[in-house]
Amino acid sequence: MTHNTPLSPRPLHLSGGGRPRVMTTAQLRAHGVSTAETNEQCRAGGPWQQLLPGVVLLHPGPPTSEERLHAVLMFAARERGTGVPAQPGAGRPHAAAYPEVMITGLAALTLHGFSSTPPLPSLDAIDVLVPRLRRLRSTGCARIVRTPVMPDPEQVTGVPVAPVARALADAVAELADAGIVRRLLTEAVRGGHCDPAAVVRELNQARLLSRPHVVDAVDSLLAEGRAIAENRLYRMVAEYGLPDPVWNVDLRLPGGPYLGGLDAYWPDQAVALELDTRAPRQDDDALWSEYARKREHLERLGITVVHITPRKLRDSPEQQATVIRTALMASADREPAAYVVVLPR
Repeated sequence: MTHNTPLSPRPLHLSGGGRPRVMTTAQLRAHGVSTAETNEQCRAGGPWQQLLPGVVLLHPGPPTSEERLHAVLMFAARERGTGVPAQPGAGRPHAAAYPEVMITGLAALTLHGFSSTPPLPSLDAIDVLVPRLRRLRSTGCARIVRTPVMPDPEQVTGVPVAPVARALADAVAELADAGIVRRLLTEAVRGGHCDPAAVVRELNQARLLSRPHVVDAVDSLLAEGRAIAENRLYRMVAEYGLPDPVWNVDLRLPGGPYLGGLDAYWPDQAVALELDTRAPRQDDDALWSEYARKREHLERLGITVVHITPRKLRDSPEQQATVIRTALMASADREPAAYVVVLPR
């Protein structure tokens, strides 16, 4: 065998254009290549190279981004159970090929299509999410990220990838640059990848909301998310032919206490609408209690409160329009609501 031969002649059934270019040492042994032969092929100047512990690149040149991704996944999956992950491309879904591991962090965001993340070739390390109890250490281009609960992976270009909100939290955990964090969070919402609440939930669970630069970015994120949700609400009312409400108002009892602010209110039907743009943070219980008290107070006065989340507005605007229309029509069958004063907010 010459140094230019990309694959040992021993596993004859691997020859051909569809052969894998990255394999674990366990997979090579299963194909008849001994550990001694693998070590010989991976010597300095040899035709193969050890990309990560137990993972071999079956050609002498630099790895492609795809090869690095699969090498990191193989490294993270190889010590689980039998130690021999299924070979991708053999008709198996990648969830089976790489059980309980997935790409996360900046690499995952790049795979999800983010424009504000570095291209894969420029990343020195690729984050890979594994269960908390796995005995693995970061090495080479593989950076291990542990979690007590694994999310369901998404398949992107044939690779198991963490959902955007989780990948974003893992990326932010490694970033100290406030500008980069702000750009990533803004793109997540503005690009329609996920809702602000999902992002903040992951940041909170990762205990990142104690970092000042993250808190500042989250405040901008929530403002961005509310602006987007309000625009969707305006479009929904217009596109589905709902009566025009009064927008962004405060309600008070005549000469009495403040009842709360609303995003939209139909005075003739006594129907109120509130966008729930709360995000799960440390004080979420207090915020929820305050919201629930306001809603109960309004409903005791005969005012119907419709509660809509930004996600519902994004995913099912027609259904939300139907909910509002039904509440408006039902007002004719209710007792008249108490008189309230409506003021611009």
